[in-house]
Amino acid sequence: MCTNFKTPTAIDGTVTVGRSLEFPTLLPTSLAVLPSNHAGASVVPVGHNSALTWTASYGVVGLAAFGNAQWMLDGMNTAGLSGHLLYMPGFCTYAPAKDDATDVSEVDLLAFLLGTCGSVAEVKEAVKSVNVWGYDPGMGFAPPSHFLFHDTTSSIAIEFRPEGMSVVDNPTGVATNSPFLDWHLVNVNNYVGFSATVDGPTQIGGQTFKALGQGEGVRGMPGDYTPPSRFIRALSLVQLADQPKTSTEAEQLALHILNTFDIPAGLIKEPGANGEIIDSITVWDAIANLSELRYAYRTHSDPTVYVVDLKTTDFTASARTVELSWAGDFTSVTV
Repeated sequence: MCTNFKTPTAIDGTVTVGRSLEFPTLLPTSLAVLPSNHAGASVVPVGHNSALTWTASYGVVGLAAFGNAQWMLDGMNTAGLSGHLLYMPGFCTYAPAKDDATDVSEVDLLAFLLGTCGSVAEVKEAVKSVNVWGYDPGMGFAPPSHFLFHDTTSSIAIEFRPEGMSVVDNPTGVATNSPFLDWHLVNVNNYVGFSATVDGPTQIGGQTFKALGQGEGVRGMPGDYTPPSRFIRALSLVQLADQPKTSTEAEQLALHILNTFDIPAGLIKEPGANGEIIDSITVWDAIANLSELRYAYRTHSDPTVYVVDLKTTDFTASARTVELSWAGDFTSVTV
């Protein structure tokens, strides 16, 4: 489970993107940096010799899996483009590898597109020339996925359907998981009419009835953690939130919205690979400030929000990973 959204443009022009990753605790993640001239090459199936290769034009910062800086789950580049790999069980059909120079695995796709594209429009063009196949990075299966990309003016989803890869414009800037985006957009019609205000009292048979408290305007907003419900909740929060004034307020708005999707250990359990029951939790949250080129994150067990300033990051050094902090505490004060 994952949730992804773009906040309203701030009065000063800032655009931020929030993303949570909900998954079992077995997915190792590191902070990763790819240089602006990164020479990338996708993994290939056993027995294959040809794969997509590329030389990057943009530096990339993000969160990567299994200690490989190129296997990014989430990130943004120095052009202000963000990309996000989200889980898509039951609604993902990767293409067979062709053993030619177009093959790129799903775990390499984000690094390729963020490294070579400066806008959503460029991503649309770049994916026309690649063949995305499914690779198992160490999970026991090729993780089904879809990809979301945002720049300051547009958003898209890249989906892998039985008939082939599909690039879908996303007018809401919101995404979760299964099913495909077009279904979620139709489902929005079931939830029109949410309001930040409370209707006035009404008279029935000479008796006055009124709301018992604030929040009546969003009665019926889904509160569970299924992908359809999280999509509606994220879209509603983005649409109803006050427009932030500054870059700082835009980042904090993204954080407040992410708070509403936080899953502690014990709330959702599922069977693991060996049949044991494991927790699905919010492993980490990330915020990409597309305007100020800041990438922030926090982890499940450290409430501190850490931020990387892409404007001062060294993108001339080699690709690298940095361990995340998984043990934090509240900040003490003296009174």
